[in-house]
Amino acid sequence: MNFNAQVLIIPGLGSSGPQHWQSLWEDQFPEFQRVHQQDWITPVRQDWVNHLDHVVMAEDDPGNVILVGHSLACTTIAYWARKYQRLIKGALLVAPSDTEASSYPPGTEGFVPIPLMPLPFPSIVVASTNDEYVTLERATQFARAWGSELVNIGPAGHINASSNLGRWPAGLVLLKRLDV
Repeated sequence: MNFNAQVLIIPGLGSSGPQHWQSLWEDQFPEFQRVHQQDWITPVRQDWVNHLDHVVMAEDDPGNVILVGHSLACTTIAYWARKYQRLIKGALLVAPSDTEASSYPPGTEGFVPIPLMPLPFPSIVVASTNDEYVTLERATQFARAWGSELVNIGPAGHINASSNLGRWPAGLVLLKRLDV
């Protein structure tokens, strides 16, 4: 599978370990670039948002960028879109965490409230029916508010390394749909 877009991998809280599909995609596609945040454990929203913008705008053609966010990165992307209104190719938003839920880990208080406005680019929200960090109902609310297509992949937990997705070929198919 070939991609024409510049794909930026954006992990969530704690980053994505070596068995996470985001890391496996980076191994499979060396041209994909990971956005490294300064602090993965106690994130500061403004730092994450500003750094994401810096990385996107450093690309030769920001309009050819696809963001691949997981968990807290989805909220980061929503804040980034609200602040900067950049016109990129699209975003794949996987397992968008509900930072407003009481079950969400501490340390992310700066990521509330979750922006609920249309994103200025095409996007796909991928959710599961048994994600411990977001209910399917909330993920559906996010997708509607952001103007995203919602893809429910069934019981896949937080769609991370514990979900045993490996290289997650079905996710790559969704990513390819944004690369038009």
